[in-house]
Amino acid sequence: MEGSYSIYRRKMNYYETDQMGIIHHSNYIRLFEEARLDLMDKEGLSYASIEKMGIIIPVLSAECRYLLPLCYNDNISVHTRITKFDGIKMELIYEIYKDGFPDLCTSGHTGHCFLDKNMKPFRMKKLYPDLYCKLRELVKRMERETNN
Repeated sequence: MEGSYSIYRRKMNYYETDQMGIIHHSNYIRLFEEARLDLMDKEGLSYASIEKMGIIIPVLSAECRYLLPLCYNDNISVHTRITKFDGIKMELIYEIYKDGFPDLCTSGHTGHCFLDKNMKPFRMKKLYPDLYCKLRELVKRMERETNN
């Protein structure tokens, strides 16, 4: 974690480009997912361990604003923060920057819910209090760091 955001870094690949030589728009949602999984891993909350508990976290919504293009071989950082968690739903925001450039290239957010293996919502606070507390504390820490 670096400040109020978790930062995920990687280099853009050639296969991710379109005919115009820029990163295809569909790959930005993949970058959001990679960054989200990285944030959870850094916090000891891997999706694999959560899925072993019988919990799935589907995407309910995704939005992406393309401000400046990313290209093959660009080194990027995706700044990710959980902005909402209530035990049933979770929202995250993302900001993508090219290394060495201060301007925001892409911004977006995703919304998620927590379901059991039967695709039914449940009360995490009641059924998985440890997981609930870890996620709640993570959101509170990110909020505190944002406000400082």
